[in-house]
Amino acid sequence: MRFFPGGFKDETYLEWERNYKVAAAREWHDALAPSRLGLMLKSGRYRDVATTALRIESHTNLLFSFEKMALRDATRVPVGARTFAEGLNDFLYGSGDPEERFNRWCQVVSELPRRQTRVLTWPIVTVFGFLAEPTRHMFLKPNVTRIAATRYGIEFRYHSRPNWQTYQDLLRFAGQMRRDLADLRPRDMIDLQSFLWVQGSEEYAGRSFRAAHTTKVPRLSVSEAR
Repeated sequence: MRFFPGGFKDETYLEWERNYKVAAAREWHDALAPSRLGLMLKSGRYRDVATTALRIESHTNLLFSFEKMALRDATRVPVGARTFAEGLNDFLYGSGDPEERFNRWCQVVSELPRRQTRVLTWPIVTVFGFLAEPTRHMFLKPNVTRIAATRYGIEFRYHSRPNWQTYQDLLRFAGQMRRDLADLRPRDMIDLQSFLWVQGSEEYAGRSFRAAHTTKVPRLSVSEAR
């Protein structure tokens, strides 16, 4: 509230934290809705699926540049594009309970072709669910989320390798925030993820209300953010 007195309806909040994520989610819904994605897979357009997903993500600042590059490298080859496209469809719209689907998705990402940079990171594993279904899936930026959880006073069982237990803890954390922030009426996981970012990111740490409303908070470099 120090930075955004209007809460989740604050005009500066919408400009800095929410609108571009909502725009990406809408673009995903238009381009990769279940029926459309299913038709693309049926016709063997695996590369188109991967290219579209990566293009939509590129309109956000959620992944680090090295993660974007790792995904582009992994899906550039036919086997990588097919593995990614089919795995993504199964994770988002497939059968089985959430744990089974999440575990299968982690396995898929771990098996993607790798050139230099690792592909199996928390941001890569969670970003596409967050964009596709922001009412249900949460995005995990490890360091920021751990700092925010500590400041919030909630236990967050983090492991560096993506796993269901940590993701389940993240969803529980989001549920707790939603209840605690009920008076501010968060709309979805986009609002909750943005709240975490403000709590845990160095972009906002130590900045005054006056500075926040006169100067746009700069985005950190990869080395600073890590």
